Amino acid sequence: MAVYTEVSFDEAAPLLLSLGLGQLQTITACAGGIENTNYFVDTDQGRYVLTLFERLSFEQLPFYLYLMQHLAQHGIPVPEPHALVNGKAGKPGDILLKLKGKPAAVVDRLRGRSELAPTPAHCAAVGDMLARMHLAGLDYPRQQPNLRGLAWWNETVPVVLPHLDPAQNRLILSELAYQNHVAASSACQALPRGPVHADLFRDNVMFDRQGDSLELTGFFDFYFAGWDAFLFDIGVTLNDWCVDLATGAHDAERARAFMAAYQAVRRLSPQERNLLPAMQRAGALRFWISRLWDLHLPREAAVLQAHDPGHFERVLRQRIAHPYSLQD
Repeated sequence: MAVYTEVSFDEAAPLLLSLGLGQLQTITACAGGIENTNYFVDTDQGRYVLTLFERLSFEQLPFYLYLMQHLAQHGIPVPEPHALVNGKAGKPGDILLKLKGKPAAVVDRLRGRSELAPTPAHCAAVGDMLARMHLAGLDYPRQQPNLRGLAWWNETVPVVLPHLDPAQNRLILSELAYQNHVAASSACQALPRGPVHADLFRDNVMFDRQGDSLELTGFFDFYFAGWDAFLFDIGVTLNDWCVDLATGAHDAERARAFMAAYQAVRRLSPQERNLLPAMQRAGALRFWISRLWDLHLPREAAVLQAHDPGHFERVLRQRIAHPYSLQD
């Protein structure tokens, strides 16, 4: 989360009232992430997150917001967007709002906290819920491509190349060529597809622990979601939850827990099993490119925390040198 557009208490309070969420008590800027402007807002009725969208348009946003609504209504714990009951931000029933001339939304704030040092139990809970999310999305009627997919990689790599050393240049170009080759194959084109989160990192999942009981309380930040191969979503998630952050090396125990739980709900096809190493490489490439882009072509923000692109360069090198298979 970041802050590009500053919102005052007096600007936010009428919006919360128009959503029927009560009197605003506090509003606090959020410092994590880099795409949108986010605030934690507390009212006398509950705790919420206010988001102003800085890159996504009014035309693109219904896919994300109605996906969250669809998943929530199908039993997947996600922040459900709140609809207007009255006011000037739109018409009653709207979940896509407008604030300070920008598209906006208000969603429930999930309870619990993110787990930044996950155990196999955390990874199993994520694998189980990701599979349930994929199945729940199968009848979602809207379609929108993954806007940070292969087409974006092909457009963005030439922009970041001047910022790379020769070894990085060779790596990123060779991997991009490989991913274009994989994407053109009949096996890849036949992969099961649907709405994917595409950004399910450790800080986008919440857990609550009561004694010995561990509960996954929700997935959030769906604003990189899109229509893509479920296997790409798995690759992205494995790359964050089941690696050593210092080196990018694969963690076999956590990966086994994640994949066993996922496959207990939705079993991978033979084509998916064969292409899993390629999709992990794809996930690493995607986030290496985007972090290079964010680092070298930054936008101005009142609160901004850029991520280290070197991490996903290391993950990509590890996935090339040590491909993961479900037998590991």
